[in-house]
Amino acid sequence: MASVSFEGVQKAFGTLTVVRDISLDIGDGDFVCLLGPSGCGKTTTLRMVAGLEQPTAGRILIGGADVTHKPPKDRNLSMVFQDYALYPHMSLGQNIGYPLKVRGAPVEARRGRTQEVADILQIGHLLDRLPSQISGGQQQRASLARALVHPSQVYLFDEPLSNLDAKLRLEARAFLNHLQRDIGMTAVYVTHDQAEAMALATRIAVMEAGEVVQYAPPLEVYRRPATTFVAGFVGNPPMNLVPAEATLRDGAAILVAEGLQAPPLPLWDALARAIDRNGRVTLGIRPEHLRIAGDEPGWRLSGGLFANEGMGPESLVTMLMSGDRRVTARIFGDDPIQLGRDVRLGFRPEDAVMFDAEGRRIPGVEEGAR
Repeated sequence: MASVSFEGVQKAFGTLTVVRDISLDIGDGDFVCLLGPSGCGKTTTLRMVAGLEQPTAGRILIGGADVTHKPPKDRNLSMVFQDYALYPHMSLGQNIGYPLKVRGAPVEARRGRTQEVADILQIGHLLDRLPSQISGGQQQRASLARALVHPSQVYLFDEPLSNLDAKLRLEARAFLNHLQRDIGMTAVYVTHDQAEAMALATRIAVMEAGEVVQYAPPLEVYRRPATTFVAGFVGNPPMNLVPAEATLRDGAAILVAEGLQAPPLPLWDALARAIDRNGRVTLGIRPEHLRIAGDEPGWRLSGGLFANEGMGPESLVTMLMSGDRRVTARIFGDDPIQLGRDVRLGFRPEDAVMFDAEGRRIPGVEEGAR
């Protein structure tokens, strides 16, 4: 295995820049997910690692060696494609063993290694079949086996689970997680599915409009999103975002928004700077940190009931605040929740995240709220 480094990498197609000044380090044995919506540049970034696209500027290093202008065959990489890319006229065994064949491995060694990897992926009994004769999940595992059959420095995945149904996606995701723990491979994995990224990655690079806006372990991305974009993209349901006006009074911050009850918030330096610049902030709160509240004092959001969805072990309660803004609470419990037309949702200030007028997280809300 090997590390991967991006140093000021950019990619433009004519006048259109699709990747902007990416600099990040992927450690040896890290499983890094490039996460973002369609068109954010994540697949182009992966293709530059593979050597299928050339950067317009910057360098890419693998294992400390500059591979920016090396062809794909000289990078010792394996890649799993979204559509599996299995040769339809070849048996599964021939597809899996093909990387060994092109490297000149002896026939018996090739067969042995192919069988070994196929058995690990539980498709060893299917090696004589054509791709058209097996299921989508088995094709996905065959594509993965072909990537693993020859030891590589880095493994690249381009949305490999997107063509599977929900059940197979969960099974394949669990298997990839197991495989990462078992062999400790260095991997770069492209996905738009934040649940996949949270489940698989050791670090997530969230991309927006060609830029990496946050690069951190999954729980940090979830608990302390760097921007309102990250907050709204990661999480299902995503983080609730409530714009507010902030003022300074007697050494405390006063937050005002229609439907928000907020006691004076003890001030800290980062919040004071944000308020001094503009006065507009955004309060972020995860759905699971909201609870049904009464008239007791404390932090609270109020509005009209929009939806009350019972989901078995939990309910999703969606409240409509002013300006058509919706706030969703995840309430745990088996019993259906009975609610009237008006809803109050309480939360602890230490569970909130605050963003400045530009949408950047204001550090320290957890400490300042206590």
